[in-house]
Amino acid sequence: MIANRRALHKRPEEGWTEFETTWFVTKRLRELGLQVLLGTKVINPEAVMGRDPKLVEAAIERALAAGVPQRFIDETEGYTGCVAVLETGRPGPVTAIRCDMDCVLVTESDSPDHPPARDGFASERPGFMHACGHDAHTAVGLEVARWALEHKDELTGTVKFLFQPAEEGVRGGAAMTASGVVDDVDWLLGAHVGTHCRLGEVGLCHGGFLASTKLDLHFRGRPSHAGSDPEKGRSALMAACAAAMMMQGIPRSGEGMTRVAIGRLNAGEGRNVTPVHADMQLEVRGETPAVNEYMVKSVERIVEGVQACYEVEAKLERAGEATTLPVCEDLIDIVREVAQKVPGVKRVLDVSKPSGSEDCTMLMHRVIEKGGRAAYVLYGANQNGHHRADFDIQDEESLPVGFGLFCGFIERMNGVKAG
Repeated sequence: MIANRRALHKRPEEGWTEFETTWFVTKRLRELGLQVLLGTKVINPEAVMGRDPKLVEAAIERALAAGVPQRFIDETEGYTGCVAVLETGRPGPVTAIRCDMDCVLVTESDSPDHPPARDGFASERPGFMHACGHDAHTAVGLEVARWALEHKDELTGTVKFLFQPAEEGVRGGAAMTASGVVDDVDWLLGAHVGTHCRLGEVGLCHGGFLASTKLDLHFRGRPSHAGSDPEKGRSALMAACAAAMMMQGIPRSGEGMTRVAIGRLNAGEGRNVTPVHADMQLEVRGETPAVNEYMVKSVERIVEGVQACYEVEAKLERAGEATTLPVCEDLIDIVREVAQKVPGVKRVLDVSKPSGSEDCTMLMHRVIEKGGRAAYVLYGANQNGHHRADFDIQDEESLPVGFGLFCGFIERMNGVKAG
């Protein structure tokens, strides 16, 4: 498990480009003898958001150069992620665990005090890093799959292992949900390493995840010479700047917490040319889906007004989406009992403070809509902060806790009952 995590850590891939990672996972699952679903069997193309075909094409070329077989690339149909299915042959519930796979766009620290750099498994790809722990999630999921197969005779029903792409930017959960792969699931457990929990702690999530919509905004203006003919141009850059400032001023909602962030703005062609192009990446969040949608509608009105005032063209696209965390207290109580028995767990916490957004919520809501139950937990690590160049998780201590949680959960929900 630790070796797999470190191998994955060296080859980080951003969302929708995880072809090396998907091959790594699929190869090991199939070597175990598990059925593995790929491509449109686990991803609904109509629900895909934030997927850049040029990045996908480049990632496929990189994967082929790294030794990934062309036949496997063909099998993916251009979509990363996979689902392994273990059928026990005995009647029982369908239980699923969810693990995400993608990295963040961070250049990893090369400090000798940083364990991956010190121990030789730091990222080999400048600008890309597993700085959120998804390499750990994938490695844990692989080991839990191996454990489940070895204990197949002690289990009933079906166990599914969801290896989801593109969690960063909450882009992959909706597409995996829309494939229908969790429509028959009775019990779903998702987990994350780190966040609010330190080593030896497990956090049971009772809320805190904000609904979120990620938006890509493109302005197109009219060029002109900035010195001789400034009046003939229409500046996409000035339109984008105006929109950004107005978005920061969206009135906050009395119905719940809100967030708005403009994370990126690329614009212009040259010093003396009226900027024709401006491209923004932004996000909004809300404590409830309704509050989040209020923020989205506010952004849409601002874009419409700026487009008219600055006489530019504007295109606003949804690039990712997550919802709030559904809470099944009865299942949380079961997970609490499981966590208390996991070796290395010293403290089980109840967590509800805001901690960003998670598109596992999309899978969780679908399971609940179909009559199942879902829960989300944290297992701790002494990390310096997620998405940082010096992020690390003490894998020799933290990963076994994640492994114990998932195995204990599967055993509790699908174990053969004595007598």
